[in-house]
Amino acid sequence: MKTKLLSLLLAVAASVGTMFANGTKIGDLYYNLNATDRTAEVTYELQWDENNYKFFSTANIPASVTYSGTTYSVTSIGERAFCRCSSLTSVTIPNSVTSIGKSAFYGCSGLTSVAIPNSVTSIEDQAFDGCSSLTSVTIPNSVTSIGKYAFSGCDRLTSVTIGNSVTSIGEGAFYKCSRLTSVTIPNSVTSIGGSAFSGCNSLPVTDNLRYADTYLVEAVNKMLSSYTIKEGTRWIGSSAFENCSSLTSVTIPNSVISIGGSAFKGCSSLTSVTIPNSVTSIGGSAFSGCSGLTSVTIPNSVTSIGDHAFSGCSSLTSMTIPNSVTSIGEGAFRDCSSLTSVTIPNSVTSIGDWAFSRCSGLTSVTIPNSVTSIGIYAFEGCSSLPVIDNLRYADTYLVEAVDKS
Repeated sequence: MKTKLLSLLLAVAASVGTMFANGTKIGDLYYNLNATDRTAEVTYELQWDENNYKFFSTANIPASVTYSGTTYSVTSIGERAFCRCSSLTSVTIPNSVTSIGKSAFYGCSGLTSVAIPNSVTSIEDQAFDGCSSLTSVTIPNSVTSIGKYAFSGCDRLTSVTIGNSVTSIGEGAFYKCSRLTSVTIPNSVTSIGGSAFSGCNSLPVTDNLRYADTYLVEAVNKMLSSYTIKEGTRWIGSSAFENCSSLTSVTIPNSVISIGGSAFKGCSSLTSVTIPNSVTSIGGSAFSGCSGLTSVTIPNSVTSIGDHAFSGCSSLTSMTIPNSVTSIGEGAFRDCSSLTSVTIPNSVTSIGDWAFSRCSGLTSVTIPNSVTSIGIYAFEGCSSLPVIDNLRYADTYLVEAVDKS
């Protein structure tokens, strides 16, 4: 009986502790308090009122807070903490803070400046999305990742310096920052999400191509027949040349490491392309719908071929897949109806759904023992593959029974 009573008392105590831990008001701000490690997260009011700071013009976040005799270190600004606080013009973030959460300052349209301290390691999705009065941002060297749409719609932002510890810039991170004229992207960055700088129409243009530092954003005039990408460019952004229907040739320098999703999608007049040895990734739909493309050599540096990367390249007759490639994405060569033979190297472990679907001219495929998974309909509609005893095969892969009656 005593044991049961003790358990009940402990459960009640835990429940009370939790009740006081979340949405606790200390001074002017609300906090989630963690009694285990004595840390605090700035939050909104417990009743999910994301406008509880809506009349604030300034927010001075302390390095620590004390509640019921216990001191807590303020280490994070939580999800939606100051969301839509349109009157907020300035905020002080202490060096104790290590993360700025999702939508933390979303829609703070009056915020003109913010000093992100060197303690912060991550700026999460939509953290400053819609902060339309921000004019400049310095992202310190402590930050390693910038989330999706983190600064999207900051249309008064004119310059951004990204610290040299950042390794990833999320999708749409600076989307529609229409007055952005200057960006510094360090060599530490290994991935940049799609549309990261789309709609940044004030960025500089060289030879009809718009750049965010070493990132090629887009072709400004999409009616030209040829483009030369400047030396030092590391990224060809998503949709950079999409639907450049007159494009017949493009020069890609050896500095480029990534070709983004849909980069050359719908470039129907492009007949050949040389991908340099510096490229390590080819994004989804990168060359999708390049119906005039007859041959492509993928260099040994490439490790993955994205979903639908070459789908609809109906004139493609040959394809060399190097030993560096480990995966072939979903629909990667779908509807490449002129492709006659494919040798898949023994580095590949997976072939995605519909990878070679409707490659009606395909007569020969070599599938190595390294492949451990083949997706559904990978060779569906490959009607020229050999038939033995009424069964169609793609090397060691049984595709279908030809006569199902």
